[in-house]
Amino acid sequence: MKQRVIAVLNQKGGVGKTTTAYNLAFAIASMRKRVLAIDLDPQSHMAVSLGLMQNNLSGIDDVILDGAEVTSYIINQREYLDLLPAGFRLSEVEKLSIKSRQQAIIIRDALAAIKGRYDYIILDCPPMSGLLNFNALFASDEVIVPVSSDYLALHGLSQLMKTLKSTQRFMQKPMKTWIALTRFGTRRRLSREVLARVMHYFPKQVLATPIRECAPVAESPSFGLSVLEYDAQCNGAKDYRSLADDIINCRTFKA
Repeated sequence: MKQRVIAVLNQKGGVGKTTTAYNLAFAIASMRKRVLAIDLDPQSHMAVSLGLMQNNLSGIDDVILDGAEVTSYIINQREYLDLLPAGFRLSEVEKLSIKSRQQAIIIRDALAAIKGRYDYIILDCPPMSGLLNFNALFASDEVIVPVSSDYLALHGLSQLMKTLKSTQRFMQKPMKTWIALTRFGTRRRLSREVLARVMHYFPKQVLATPIRECAPVAESPSFGLSVLEYDAQCNGAKDYRSLADDIINCRTFKA
């Protein structure tokens, strides 16, 4: 099986980016696929949501800033699921300007040391543009863009998708881009309208399973658990299992 490297990215906050990244990582790992979750957000919310709450940890920050070996910072967090923490210095990276292509491929080159060790590598990207996101895109083969099911979340999505296309041209490599609908209300007309609009503009890119609004999804991070561990029978857990299957089988929404 070819290793798949997937960046979870949206520059807009509040769309369920980190929630999607860590729940998807756990859901895929629960299918006995080897997964590495990389926390590229200086806020370290992915690590905290998976129960890693130690302060002053080092991680991908040392890899980017000091050229450290990526293998030195990988932590086994669950069965089949490893975690590469952000590190307490990661915010320093976004203060750096991109002066050369070499700066943008640090993570890609660092991951060469673990090539073939994992089936999936999932990167939780920060809600901003900059060196971290450039590194994530250079390292990845695919991008998941979480979009919450409200009108304002659509604002800027077209621009983001255009930016991703231009970035692909700059990187001189194709990337598969998926859209994952989050905070979906099955009884809300607005959610259905958002789905229809996204389907219209981005056909064959919308993953088949919308993630329904669900209290356990919001509650589980405070316990350091994925929603699948916190409440395995809730709608959110069922949806993230299904979304993981969508990703594995490249299954999109059929109108």
